Amino acid sequence: MIEVSHLRKTFRVARRDKGFQNAVKALFRREYEEIHALNDISFSIGEGEMVGYIGPNGAGKSSTIKVLSGVLTPDGGECRVDGRVPWKQRVKHVAQIGVVFGQRSQLWWDVPVIDSFELLKDIYKIPDALYRKNVGDLTELLDLSQLLRTPTRQLSLGQRMRCEIAASLLHSPKILFLDEPTIGLDAVSKLAVRDFVKRLNKEHKTTVILTTHDMQDIEALASRVILIGKGKILLDGTLDDIRRGGEQIDETIAHLYKKYDI
Repeated sequence: MIEVSHLRKTFRVARRDKGFQNAVKALFRREYEEIHALNDISFSIGEGEMVGYIGPNGAGKSSTIKVLSGVLTPDGGECRVDGRVPWKQRVKHVAQIGVVFGQRSQLWWDVPVIDSFELLKDIYKIPDALYRKNVGDLTELLDLSQLLRTPTRQLSLGQRMRCEIAASLLHSPKILFLDEPTIGLDAVSKLAVRDFVKRLNKEHKTTVILTTHDMQDIEALASRVILIGKGKILLDGTLDDIRRGGEQIDETIAHLYKKYDI
C-alpha cells in the first residue's frame, strides 16, 4: 500500500544572533542552516495496517506525512502510495486519502460544520448517495448530531476534532493520516477518537498512520511502531517486540538517540 525508499527532504533556514546590529547585518548578508528533515528513510506499510509513527519534536514526522499526502515534494528518493507518486498525481491521490492535522483545520471557521461538509462534497466530487450515507454514518459514530449546525469557531477542541475526522472521511478514503489527532483533548474525547479509529480500521480495512506524542494513543491503536529521530528511522517493530525487549529496547533507543544527538 505504502512504499518509501531512501526519501530525503532538506530545508534551508535563516539564522541570526540577537540584537539590532545583527538584524541590520542580516539585511545584507544572511546566514543559513540546512535542516535534514528526512535523511534517507525507507519503510513499507501494508493494506489495513495501523502504524504508530513516533519521535521527538523536529524528528521528521509531519514532513513524512506531508510528503505521503502530496503537500511536500522530496529532494530525493522514491515514494508510492497505493501505486501513486503523491506529489506528481495530487488530484487523483487526494481523492483516495484522508488527512487530519491536529493543529490545522480543514473546516471553514465562521460557517456551520454541515456547510463545510457540503463544500468538501463539491471539492471531492462525492456522489449524492455516498455523501448522504457517509454523513449519516459519521454523525452517528462520532456523535455529531448536535454539532453540524454550529459554526466551527464555537466548537470546543474535542468537538472540532471529531468534526475534522468526519470531514477527512466523507469521500471514503483508503488511507488515513492522523497527525496529532488527540492533541489537547480531554480523556473522554480521546477515548471517543480512539474507539472510532479502531472501528474504522476493523470494519473498512482503512490503512492508518498515526503520529503522536501520546503513548496511550499508540498502545490503544497501533500494533506496529516506527521510531524516527533527526530524519532517520531508528526502530521499526511491533509493540510486542518492544515489550519483550524491555530494558534492552530502552537501552537501544537511548543509544540511538545519543548517536544521532536527539
